[in-house]
Amino acid sequence: MASSAYGWTVRYKEQFYELYHVHYNRYPDDTMENIHWLEQALKADFANPLYALALIENEAQWEKYRYLFMMHVNLKMIEQYLQLGSKWDKRVAYFYNAPWKEQNLESLETAEKCYRTALAYWDDARSWAAKAGEKRFRFMNLERAQFWEDEALRVEEGGLDYARIVARELARLEAVRAKFRAMDERTY
Repeated sequence: MASSAYGWTVRYKEQFYELYHVHYNRYPDDTMENIHWLEQALKADFANPLYALALIENEAQWEKYRYLFMMHVNLKMIEQYLQLGSKWDKRVAYFYNAPWKEQNLESLETAEKCYRTALAYWDDARSWAAKAGEKRFRFMNLERAQFWEDEALRVEEGGLDYARIVARELARLEAVRAKFRAMDERTY
């Protein structure tokens, strides 16, 4: 006897967000899968407040929730692209990597693209955090979204600054690239 399987259509931001998950082994394919779900979450509509990931009791809470959600998803996109970039980032140009100089330079280029893509989401995250931190929301607390509230405060106060983090990674990557370019047949 065959059992029937029921499925449902994923339509809303919250549903796509729930498909995002942290993997024990962080392979590039897993990270790209998460990026896909988070991108879909950014494009989709919000679910009815009844199905929100936090308790929503009025319009002001609903507005703040949407700002926090969008900020959080943008921050997750940054994290995922940084993680993806780290898979191609060589971090150190060892002398014994000289025979694969060109492949390493290509790998660094891929890492740089990932880091720059991560940076593209930072302005959006800051914008959403600023909206969530408006004066009218100051004493409004969404308990089930407390982590998002904490993230917004860290962004607002500068404790979480992905522009600085990405700039540091790009500067280090450029130094590694320069060492690879300086390698010649006498390096190894």
